[in-house]
Amino acid sequence: MKLENLRNIGISAHIDSGKTTLSERILFYSGRIHKMEEVRGDGSGATMDHMDLEKERGITITSAATSVRWKAHGINLIDTPGHVDFTVEVERSLRVLDGAILVLCAVGGVQSQSMTVDRQMKRYHVPRLAFINKMDRTGADPMRVCEQMREKLGDDAILMQIPIGVGETFEGVVDLVTQQAIYFDGVNGETLRKEPIPEELQAEAAVARGQMLESLAMYSDDLMERLLSEEEIPESVIHPVVIAGVQQQDVTPVFLGSAYRNKGVQPLLDAIIRYLPSPLGHEIDARGFDDPEQTVQLAPDPDAPFVGMAFKIVDDPYGQLTFVRIYQGTVSKGQTYFNQRSGRKERFSRILRMHADKREEVDQASAGDIVAVMGIDCASGDTYAASPKFC
Repeated sequence: MKLENLRNIGISAHIDSGKTTLSERILFYSGRIHKMEEVRGDGSGATMDHMDLEKERGITITSAATSVRWKAHGINLIDTPGHVDFTVEVERSLRVLDGAILVLCAVGGVQSQSMTVDRQMKRYHVPRLAFINKMDRTGADPMRVCEQMREKLGDDAILMQIPIGVGETFEGVVDLVTQQAIYFDGVNGETLRKEPIPEELQAEAAVARGQMLESLAMYSDDLMERLLSEEEIPESVIHPVVIAGVQQQDVTPVFLGSAYRNKGVQPLLDAIIRYLPSPLGHEIDARGFDDPEQTVQLAPDPDAPFVGMAFKIVDDPYGQLTFVRIYQGTVSKGQTYFNQRSGRKERFSRILRMHADKREEVDQASAGDIVAVMGIDCASGDTYAASPKFC
């Protein structure tokens, strides 16, 4: 797959905001699974909650990785825990991601762990989108949640959609960019129906679109000039401004939906591949051990010397399973690579693509990939390279 079509993203949020339910819908709509499971806490559970304790408690304890395809794009997805006790799982996942989804409850809004996750995203300069979930709940208020994002998180939250109905009457969303109403038909909301904006929402949609364009105009002189001259703003002008704002971490586009009711997930997937950066858009500097002041720019080039970082370690019945983000070069099964901290040469006996607790063995993986490796003994945060002293 071309690197520009790859996205490495994580889903993070406060407890019970619906992260794992959203992950389950993403897996279903992308065709990765054919039956949706729910977070129950009765011994069964969602695909990404694969540990027995997670199924029993109905919570996420460890971050789980999978990969899906959406419209000719590959998405490596990591679902992270919400409980503060497991916040280190979020921390080490965000280090290796190129983008993230901040999930917020439409009723609870910005909560304590939302602030922690927000700080972590900013610490590692991770561009993100926001998804206001649970729009079907009584008391849902996306405008208030956006205001909380601005006040409590200091984010320039920009609503890209408005709801069609709220609470029990929530039916779909109005896309303020395309100026269309989107409904989610079918047993599992798999069929998108796009129609003109309902007459009773046209005035509200016009005001919301004006506010969206005014906010985006702060980041584009061209858009500002078009607004001042009262021109009609086409989609082709709006998308590049949003892309630049997201990838420079200036703006946070906000999308709406109810993952449990199967509404709003497909437009979010479209936004992920449109607005969040590929590995090509995420610059990484490697620091030398002998001279920490020395830095080397890593290029997401499959033909360059291999450099990867171990960010998560799991005890497996067959040995240690090490999750590795490949920043540069290509890694091959059976080859030996050097641990830059210890200087030890180690053999990557097996390379696996993970789908929660299921695995698929591959012979190679290239720059931008997230894979699991067996046969090495390392610590979380260790860097591996093709030569003993890469930098």
